[in-house]
Amino acid sequence: MELTLITAAFAAGFIALKCNLPPLVGFLLAGFGLNAFGYTSNETIVTLADLGVTLLLFTIGLKLDIKTLLSKEIWAGATVHNLLSTALFTAALLLLKVLGVSSIAAMNIEQIMLLGFALSFSSTVFAVKSLQEKGEMNATYGTLAIGILVMQDIFAVIFLTASTGKIPEWYAIALFALPLMRPLFYKLLDKVGHGEMLVLFGIFFALVVGAGLFELVGMKADLGALILGMLLAGHKKASELSKSLFNLKELFLVCFFLNIGLSAQPTMTGLALALLFLLLLPIKGLLYFLVLNAFKFRVRTSLLASLSLFNFSEFGLIVGGLAFKMGWMSGDILVALALAVSISFVISAPINRKGHEIYQRSNRWLKEHAAEKLNQRDQLINPGSAQVLILGMGRIGTGAYDELVSNYGNISLGIEVRDEAAKSHREKGRNVIQGDATDPDFWERILDTAHVKLVLLAMPHHQGNQIALEQLQARNFRGQIAAIAEYQDQMDILLENGVDAAFNIYSEAGAGFANNVCDQLQPNFQKP
Repeated sequence: MELTLITAAFAAGFIALKCNLPPLVGFLLAGFGLNAFGYTSNETIVTLADLGVTLLLFTIGLKLDIKTLLSKEIWAGATVHNLLSTALFTAALLLLKVLGVSSIAAMNIEQIMLLGFALSFSSTVFAVKSLQEKGEMNATYGTLAIGILVMQDIFAVIFLTASTGKIPEWYAIALFALPLMRPLFYKLLDKVGHGEMLVLFGIFFALVVGAGLFELVGMKADLGALILGMLLAGHKKASELSKSLFNLKELFLVCFFLNIGLSAQPTMTGLALALLFLLLLPIKGLLYFLVLNAFKFRVRTSLLASLSLFNFSEFGLIVGGLAFKMGWMSGDILVALALAVSISFVISAPINRKGHEIYQRSNRWLKEHAAEKLNQRDQLINPGSAQVLILGMGRIGTGAYDELVSNYGNISLGIEVRDEAAKSHREKGRNVIQGDATDPDFWERILDTAHVKLVLLAMPHHQGNQIALEQLQARNFRGQIAAIAEYQDQMDILLENGVDAAFNIYSEAGAGFANNVCDQLQPNFQKP
């Protein structure tokens, strides 16, 4: 059976990829296809699927700043959307009950409200994978969508805990001591190195310290993984840890999507109900847009975040599964919910892929907020009179900035992806703002580069400099561009792609070292 599952998953994922769809759509369809031929899910697949979701939430936590959740647009936005969507979906389902539609007619008001609640969630797994594939996890709309999803996950965990009547053990209060142990966690992360021990550290903290500890005290295991990830998010190796777990997490998530298809046996009644549920998707998307737009985000940010959340959620299935076990929901409704979740992924995938194109077509008739009223997180960027943009304010970018100030005065604007580093530069008197130069959203927010004569691509990764170069060229930048590289082949690629000058950081550092030594020591060399 395992060989059949692997073959079907690979074939379906490959076909979806060639159709410009995310592979997860193929995995879902493979699950339904296998189900039709009599295959069902088993304990191994369920276990691997659960591991995938746990590692996913852990890696989300690694990238999540707790301050993000505390911002009103996240906690208030998620709460308002959840309440409004549950109320509207309940009203729509009550109408179907009055019309005598299938299994819904036999449900009471409490059960219908529960179904509306289950349909109000959006998929964390789908949204994160979609954002990762587009490279827009750090975009303003991406962080906004992820923050809302994390709040929804917290709502779901609270509901699951309350509905089962299983309250945490009294000693769960000891979990409040976890933040006090952060220095110990940091020291351990410092000591594990960069190879297989780093991967094992991540698995241990996600599954044992996080999920295991929370489950031990009677709380949801996934919530533990998320919180442990958030505790480690401030460490300098958090990003490296997340990348080291990426392929393992992706492999387990294949089982998650297969399991959805394998667990639901489609029936005509279930399919008909699923199609009715899908009519609620536009309402959900519109509510997201209206709520986010009310917090004064740009139309682009509100629209792209709404599209990322334009689906039903695997957490809705978990809520539905619990309701089915407790006799609150019929089997037809659960099958319909599983089909609606799956089909919403199939619908959402191409819509998200064309998100920027949809924005370009719709921004003419969607009213934008005045620039001075925009949310602080989405403010437009005005380079002012800066003649030089330095993308990446690490050691090389900082050195270039200081040298330009020494020779020409304050003509530069530095762009640094880390907010704390940008603040540190500003405290030292440098003109530096926070921004991700590899993010298309960042370039959309820049008002005018007419005064900019030179851009220095000084980011530490070649791919980052390549992406920034593409963004500049897409916006018809007319000034000169210079870039750093580690290797000769990278320099050749940058020059071929249009930079005016490329510099090898090692040879330039060596030349600078020799020149500085000779200037300071002035050795009395004799020419041969």
